Amino acid sequence: MTNSITHRLGMLRQKMAETGIDMALIPHADPHQSEYMADHWHVREFFSGFNGSAGTLLVAADEAALWTDSRYFLQAESQLEGTGIRLMKDGLPSTPSITGYIAGRLRAGQRVGIDGMLFSINAEAALKSELRRHGIKLETNFKPADGIWDNRPGIPTEKIFIHHEKYAGESASEKIRKILAEAGKENAGATLISALDAIAWTLNLRGNDVKFNPVFTAFLYLADGGSTLFIDERKLTGDIKAYLAGNGVETKPYTEIEPFIAALPEGVRVLADPASTSSAFLNALGSRIVTAPSPVTILKGIKNPVQQKGIHEAMLRDGVALVKSIMEIQRRLSAGETLTETGVAEILTHFRSQSPMYFDDSFGTIAGYKGHGAIVHYEADKQSEYTLEPDGLLLIDSGAQYLDGTTDITRTISLGNPTDAERHDFTLVMKGHIALGSAIFPEGTRGDQLDAFARQFLWKEGKSYLHGTGHGVGHFLNVHEGPQSIRLNHVPTVLRPGMLTSNEPGLYVTGQYGIRCENLVLTTDAFETEFGRFLKFQTVTLFPFDIRLFDTAIMTDAEIEWVNNYHLRVRESLTPLLSADEAAWLAEATHPLTKQNKP
Repeated sequence: MTNSITHRLGMLRQKMAETGIDMALIPHADPHQSEYMADHWHVREFFSGFNGSAGTLLVAADEAALWTDSRYFLQAESQLEGTGIRLMKDGLPSTPSITGYIAGRLRAGQRVGIDGMLFSINAEAALKSELRRHGIKLETNFKPADGIWDNRPGIPTEKIFIHHEKYAGESASEKIRKILAEAGKENAGATLISALDAIAWTLNLRGNDVKFNPVFTAFLYLADGGSTLFIDERKLTGDIKAYLAGNGVETKPYTEIEPFIAALPEGVRVLADPASTSSAFLNALGSRIVTAPSPVTILKGIKNPVQQKGIHEAMLRDGVALVKSIMEIQRRLSAGETLTETGVAEILTHFRSQSPMYFDDSFGTIAGYKGHGAIVHYEADKQSEYTLEPDGLLLIDSGAQYLDGTTDITRTISLGNPTDAERHDFTLVMKGHIALGSAIFPEGTRGDQLDAFARQFLWKEGKSYLHGTGHGVGHFLNVHEGPQSIRLNHVPTVLRPGMLTSNEPGLYVTGQYGIRCENLVLTTDAFETEFGRFLKFQTVTLFPFDIRLFDTAIMTDAEIEWVNNYHLRVRESLTPLLSADEAAWLAEATHPLTKQNKP
């Protein structure tokens, strides 16, 4: 693989020299600014070998560097080894910004090449502004893979399908009406939607173009006078065309989006979200564009009562599958059978897929044993995986796409003989998890204002983690969605009732173990006083934490009570759905903690 990457970089450098490009900037992106995307758009991976979901590659004639965040530091170090590509650990004080790095190496008049379809309006504007300060030119029509990537995967053509209103809770026509009403508040009579999950949500349609994300490749133009879905015709059935027509939506080929919007009458005002719309469309729309956050984002982020009911049903289903899965893992280890990290992932998928409501996993299962658990977004393969033994910690981060909800759960499990250090660190993480999950906060509170709840106990001992504490979760959609999140850096979106968010503090000791404890929580009403309306989190995930890992000596009575109450709810919710053996296992796994417990 290393030789292939070196060869590809050599071909890219030759192309750059022929076209007068001094540096090429290659993001992990598609024309829809997706986090996860179809294989056709994995250009950065093609040239670097790094397959994390975040990161940007910079290539010059005599050097190359890749920026990625803390989730992927260890993975990137491994995958970039021998390629000559330097890892830039984004977010660390010692790491220069991409534009700062470029400015320090190029002279005025030299050129940086990008594919404008892979950069949002915001991203290109920021890049262009910074480079202009140094006299560096930006060429926005440089397509690195063209002429180099032979046998490049095509854009998927699989059929799309309807996500029925009995799960969605609202018709597509009603959603379109709401979106256009919000666009009207920005003095726009139309809106261009590029984000794939936003298109799927708006039209109550789903697809299978992106692994783990039930979306499909398309652009959507909404207007009072008629709406248009730009999509490969091979993805449509007669029933889907009739369904779209019934909701006032016609179809055109995917590739006709640019000429279509360029030909719109001058008087039309089109709202486009600058964070998710490709910069290439800025020129096509010209003075007709109104840049503002997409109204879909907040509408999609607040789950309606039907969706919330489905989420609770999905959590019951997921909890049952997890009981069966962990029992099977423990059975195999007790029997002395060989079990690897990929084997763990296969077990989870097997039991989840037994439900007729199951569609897919919601992301690639992270099953990190011992030191692999310290790699935040580790995904095992046959070459790298560890074989499990009856000791040490196993971190499992997994989830499923059900027709009525998306799940995402992380549990850290002792396979035997937990050390004092493991139990201590696990309990610190859980104290933060409990503090955040128990928080009551005034209406208008942002996620960044709550983030320290989860980190405070780690900070007191000089420990921390570099990833965010919580992300929004879709409804039979992307497992990562906005607009809300819980993290250290500023997040302008306030938490509102109906939002589904993860609660997942962690701690990672390189080479030894990783700990992460994740539940999903719904924001709900708490109470109202003379000081205003207060909100809280309702934990919806249903599966126990490993009671063998709690050090109750450093827990308060209230924290112990929280764990016991949560485990009681898990037991009462899941037991009616389990066999006698499974119910007995769950009873033991949820045995109440006391201050005197000595696991």
